[in-house]
Amino acid sequence: MGKDLDRLVEIVARLRGPGGCPWDREQTHESLLPCLLEEAYEFIEAAEKNDAYMMREELGDLLLQVVLHCRMAEEEGRFTFEEVAQEIGNKLVRRHPHVFGEENIDTAEEVIDRWEKIKREEKGKEDRLSVLDGIASALPSLLRAEKLQRRAARAGFDWDRLGPVLDKVEEEFGEFRAALEQGDRDHAEDELGDIIFALVNVARHNDIVADSALRRTNSKFSRRFRFVEKKFQKLGRPLEEATLEELDEVWEECKREERGSL
Repeated sequence: MGKDLDRLVEIVARLRGPGGCPWDREQTHESLLPCLLEEAYEFIEAAEKNDAYMMREELGDLLLQVVLHCRMAEEEGRFTFEEVAQEIGNKLVRRHPHVFGEENIDTAEEVIDRWEKIKREEKGKEDRLSVLDGIASALPSLLRAEKLQRRAARAGFDWDRLGPVLDKVEEEFGEFRAALEQGDRDHAEDELGDIIFALVNVARHNDIVADSALRRTNSKFSRRFRFVEKKFQKLGRPLEEATLEELDEVWEECKREERGSL
């Protein structure tokens, strides 16, 4: 493995070096950020499909992004790939004292609590003023909402049962409806955000990752809509000419076929 990894590092250095690839040479940390996000989400898709070939390919693309950013940092005299690997190795050892030290931890929950405690001790030198400090603002909104809620919950700011969490969703829906009836778009947008935030909290209280749930729904919608498209293509009719009732009938047909295949 070391030989192949060294080869990859050398290839990237060649691409970035004199006489290398013009595209690779002009890239910056900032210009590659969309690529990093795209590759991460492509791996998520591959993992959700449990497609080993795709997972291997997408992990390679992600690794390339890591090596590229490390190469650019090395050119700037900031850090190297070796230092990045060394740092993550050291961090894993520090945050697993029950494996690499003498501590005894028996459950996954205890592992998480200990990890967070060690993390806070490591970050203490950064003068954090809030338990929410350190949560990246660039995270996808659903994931960031969940992280904010989990941090607040660890500080005791949370309901201890599901009932009030569900009541909060209904309360926010009522406020959203009132804002719509008043024609106040800005207020309606705020209230819609509150609904989404409250729904993320419902998901968290039920050990559901809201972002994953929404991705599954997106996939389901895409699959069913394509079914409707194909159905009307076979009938030789454009979708635009179909009534909503006809479209809904085919949509329900798709749902019945899905249930029948389970």
